[in-house]
Amino acid sequence: MLKTNIGRLRFFAILEAISWVFLLGVGMPMKYMMDIPEPNKVFGMIHGLLFILYCLYVYIVSQEFSWKWKTTALALLASIPPFGTVLADVKIFKPIAKSN
Repeated sequence: MLKTNIGRLRFFAILEAISWVFLLGVGMPMKYMMDIPEPNKVFGMIHGLLFILYCLYVYIVSQEFSWKWKTTALALLASIPPFGTVLADVKIFKPIAKSN
């Protein structure tokens, strides 16, 4: 899976969604319910890094596969809503990975 750019994109898409869950499901409750803000900083940093890697690999893969601007825009917009990157993986990235 990690040997190709599309495989790495799919990996970062899933990790970005998981990091969002940890940020909201673990970091935020610890910050606001237990008054422990430190985990939120760690999860926020990890989530931010994965977000940047996801966007970078969307660009790399879009150039590699000569995507139309609409496909690239949809893949980038998928990073905004919760679990959008997972939906992009299923609808956009997985079919491309299977065809190669």
